[in-house]
Amino acid sequence: MNDTSPHGPNGHLDGVAATRHPRRLVALDAVHNFRDLGGYRTRDGRTTKWRTLFRADGLYRLTTDDLEAVRTLGLRTVIDLRTEQELDLHGRFPFEYHPITFHHVPVMDSTWSGMPQIEVTGRDPAEFLEWAYLDMLEQTPERFARAVEHLCEAELLPAVFHCAAGKDRTGVLAMLVLGTLGVPDDVIIADYALTAEAMERMREWARREAPQLSQRWKETPSQFMAAVPEAMHRVLSVVNERHGSVRELVLHLGVTPESIARLEAAMLD
Repeated sequence: MNDTSPHGPNGHLDGVAATRHPRRLVALDAVHNFRDLGGYRTRDGRTTKWRTLFRADGLYRLTTDDLEAVRTLGLRTVIDLRTEQELDLHGRFPFEYHPITFHHVPVMDSTWSGMPQIEVTGRDPAEFLEWAYLDMLEQTPERFARAVEHLCEAELLPAVFHCAAGKDRTGVLAMLVLGTLGVPDDVIIADYALTAEAMERMREWARREAPQLSQRWKETPSQFMAAVPEAMHRVLSVVNERHGSVRELVLHLGVTPESIARLEAAMLD
């Protein structure tokens, strides 16, 4: 597992290169997209703190060894963005073995596979994901605001937010948080792009450990499984055109300026 000290000797890298920092990925056996959001320079020259906020995929898959590794992060809060049905089917973070504050904030009422009205045949993945991410923000703005508000409570940090793959719902919330803190768009896009590698790790794990899941993924539309940087680029372009910045969008969603100030105090050096 990577170094978990809060302020290690590695320092930081500038811009997009920071996404490749050796401390970025928290290496686990059955969770494949658990990443630290520290080490990102903001436009005003500050840096997001290491070992304070994480994004992840399905934490219900944590093995015993994984959970022991996660303990070293000192997590206080888990925000689960999945649907009620996903929690009932797969379970949730094992807080009975590692006490944390658990918030369930389902930013979608149904997964895409449960929406027969969605037509993806022949659709470009970037175009589909752009629509899907903007639709999430339009359909449940108050839930995204609630998730951001939870992260603004300094006493709840360190925290991790996650969905099933750590790609879509998690990717949108990461965009909102990093953009609100002033992380440049190109870095947000590069952070999102790391999920493509995580999806490959996840597929390999499923082929080895969960063949039924692997088969189900093979039958899933490729657009649902894609993680293309162009999608996040397009979403940010729309957000900037409509609202001026991600921070202005977050304020529009209902997050208060006081909450954003607390988030900056807790997350930025």
